[in-house]
Amino acid sequence: MNPSTLEIIATVLFTLAVCHTFIATKFEAMAHKYPEGSIQENLFHFLGEVEAIFGIWAGLFIMAYIALEGVMTIDDQHHATGGAIHYLESINYTEPAFVFVIMVMAGTRPVILFAERCIQVVANVLPMGSKMSFYISALVIGPLLGSFITEPAAMTVTALILLDYFFSGKMSSKFKYATIGLLFVNISIGGTLTHFAAPPVLMVASKYHWDMIHMLTNFGYKAAISIFICTTATAFYFRKELTGKLVVKQKHENEMTPTWRIIAIHILFLAGVVYTAHHMVFFMGLFLFFLGFMTVTQEYQDEPKLKESLLVGFFLAGLVTLGNMQAWWLKDVLTSLDDLTLFFGATGLTAITDNAALTYLGSLVDLSEGAKYNLVAGAVAGGGLTVIANAPNPAGYGILKGSFDGGINPVKLLLGALLPTLMALICLQLLV
Repeated sequence: MNPSTLEIIATVLFTLAVCHTFIATKFEAMAHKYPEGSIQENLFHFLGEVEAIFGIWAGLFIMAYIALEGVMTIDDQHHATGGAIHYLESINYTEPAFVFVIMVMAGTRPVILFAERCIQVVANVLPMGSKMSFYISALVIGPLLGSFITEPAAMTVTALILLDYFFSGKMSSKFKYATIGLLFVNISIGGTLTHFAAPPVLMVASKYHWDMIHMLTNFGYKAAISIFICTTATAFYFRKELTGKLVVKQKHENEMTPTWRIIAIHILFLAGVVYTAHHMVFFMGLFLFFLGFMTVTQEYQDEPKLKESLLVGFFLAGLVTLGNMQAWWLKDVLTSLDDLTLFFGATGLTAITDNAALTYLGSLVDLSEGAKYNLVAGAVAGGGLTVIANAPNPAGYGILKGSFDGGINPVKLLLGALLPTLMALICLQLLV
């Protein structure tokens, strides 16, 4: 290892950002000590926003970059060859932009209604009570839909459904942490039925020549088994809280039910964005047309979740900015491990870095077929351990955090995700 000064600074700031996520609730508590609307209160509220943390520390890194390398160095042909602007332009911010767009689109009333109907169809077949059946169906079908509508969209839809039907009621804190941990793990592994939906798979599928058949036969069915076992076990453990009939979400007086045509157009927009996920200029153009369509049909729409989605995009952009400078130590770690150690090592590393960044760095190294499988399997299995472990997690965090007293405790989130993670590890490693 021979890291540059900037790489060392980036790693230190990355470590501080990770630590910051674990004490974010402390800043929220400090904000309440100051008068409402004061600069101090707003500052501590901002520092307590988990979605803003990596963006804040990435901003400090760019300031350090400017101090050491300048804003921009230009050669004789007027091309940028160095400096902070050159570094930022060398980074691919397509994924943060994609997550922002897909989160806004997936959080609309027509898409939520479509997902609810799909989940209700499955729930009607299950023999348990309506509340437990809907819970199981939501946490099985929702994450598995992520293999087709992408994980960020599945996270947004499933989290909003959980918020409306379960987290808004008087459910215990233990239930909520077990459910959000289960949700994060299920979403992380639920996108592995295809080769285009899960960010850590998307990063390597083209280079490894993995298609849908490969994903379904090597990852997908194992993930589906794990999701079903863990969700059913969690539902039966909390069966006392899931007894009775499901309380249907109350409609507002001016809320109109979207027609099937409006739902179909939303799905087409979603499909277009998913299909062009690697082409930011195109899907951003589609997004602008989508916002225009929402304005025309506003009586069938809720307010678009722009603020929440922008914060999640800001989080991921900061994560990419700092994570791009971690290759100097991550690559050496990955190449020094045997297959089984790599499997568990990838799970552990995913807890402190985005699993898509981890698999991307692994794709830069020549690995055996067994090592490739274990790297990706470990990365997706560990995607629910922390907020930063998987790109869609900040979306779920942002939607559900208001249901937890004092915000979501990262240690309790980790504990809630441990058993589902263990089951995912068992299924991905032992099933043939």
